[in-house]
Amino acid sequence: MLEGLGSNLEHYMDLVSARQKLVASNLANVDTPGYKTQDIDFRREFESQMGSPPATIEVAGLTSKNDGNNVNVDREARLLAENALRFSIASTLVRGKISQMRAAIQDGKP
Repeated sequence: MLEGLGSNLEHYMDLVSARQKLVASNLANVDTPGYKTQDIDFRREFESQMGSPPATIEVAGLTSKNDGNNVNVDREARLLAENALRFSIASTLVRGKISQMRAAIQDGKP
């Protein structure tokens, strides 16, 4: 995308996107017996920048229902809102980088 200039932003947006998919999967499985909530260790994955798909972790400390499912709809809704904000901020930063590049190119024209 913006090789060298925005690779961190690109990686960050990839992680946000992967987390969004996990949260959606968690919500889709809210009534699946035995389903365990999955998430991404965001900080560890961002710092590693391995380029491979992020590793998922089972979320500790959630209360399980009688069927073993531990999806908490309130938690997942909060994560959806948090992810939307993160993605919006990252998108704004990327647009700013592109605008800076465009302005630098236009200033260099005779």
